Amino acid sequence: MSIPRPVIASDLARYQRQMQYEPIGPEGQRKLGQARVLLVGCGALGTVLAETLVRAGVGHLKIVDRDFIELNNLQRQVLFDEEDLQAALPKSVAAVRKLKRINSQVTVEAEVLDVNYTNIERLAGVNFGCEGGGSGRGRCDLLLDGTDNFEARYLLNDVAVKYGIPWIYGACVAAQGLALVIRPQMGPCLRCVFETMPPAGSSPTCDTAGIIAPAVQIVASWQAAEALKLLTGHHAAVSPYMLSFDLWQNRFQQLNMSQARAAADCPVCRQGRYEFLSGQIGSATTTLCGRNAVQVSPPPVNADSDADSTAARKLDFARVAESLRASGTVSYNAYLLKCRLRENSCEITLFPDGRAIIKGTNDPTVARALYARYIGH
Repeated sequence: MSIPRPVIASDLARYQRQMQYEPIGPEGQRKLGQARVLLVGCGALGTVLAETLVRAGVGHLKIVDRDFIELNNLQRQVLFDEEDLQAALPKSVAAVRKLKRINSQVTVEAEVLDVNYTNIERLAGVNFGCEGGGSGRGRCDLLLDGTDNFEARYLLNDVAVKYGIPWIYGACVAAQGLALVIRPQMGPCLRCVFETMPPAGSSPTCDTAGIIAPAVQIVASWQAAEALKLLTGHHAAVSPYMLSFDLWQNRFQQLNMSQARAAADCPVCRQGRYEFLSGQIGSATTTLCGRNAVQVSPPPVNADSDADSTAARKLDFARVAESLRASGTVSYNAYLLKCRLRENSCEITLFPDGRAIIKGTNDPTVARALYARYIGH
């Protein structure tokens, strides 16, 4: 475990303009220099967040991502360039290389893995054998959402609530964005607001609806600003609202979330059930022997739901097909949908219950990434 070195006066010269902003000042800058942050996801949101926080002088940033750089990432993922693409680098590794050239004073770590219930506590620095988590400097002060799927966000939410760590949710697609600061026991958690995941295929993704870079910049910049407030101790300035906007329609809203926790019988922050962190809920993958294919099964429908589980899970293939046509060749009948992706020639076979077989890879991490991108978990 690396321990951030003490921040001394000469180290602060590069932050002069930031320190001139009175709410931060030299004391706030020193607090930033001692802060530890976990960033999960290093795509569009994650690259903007990482660069902003490293330039701001956050002392220790751990970046975790399961994916590799692709050509279409360069339109909006600001830390990557064509040389990174040619080198076939994992996103977290390429990001850290760039960030170390931006600010050598900070400690930036990369981990190339699929974040799940078996590793999230270690990544957050709280797996020290007690409910309260480690009190040492390995414990993260803040968790940041740079992910592209609700399952990962619910996992972040579980560990944040269980161990009392603030986290900042962010999401964007097309020209729209959402963001919310979550402070356990001080306001609603993510499942107070979104109790269950949207069914697979029911929500647009960047790969089915596209995305414009300005929407990314707004969400990530808002997240970064709230992170600076939290890490410098300005808790009264933290936004109690959910940011919601559509840039193309010129619509901006701040949704008051102050009563959401009281109104919800939340399974996490009211009932203390950490279903994603315990592994009770979560998608599963199975490598299919001899077929160069992986089966991905989505999380089960909420057992407490009053809705019929079959009806709740059954996909609308016509709607899913429409969203996938820009990404590949699609065909379907009453029993299954097939999409051959143009980008990498993998084939997705999707079943009415949300289960999919990803053909063209035997790597579960790749299969889950493709499922998240094109089907929507």
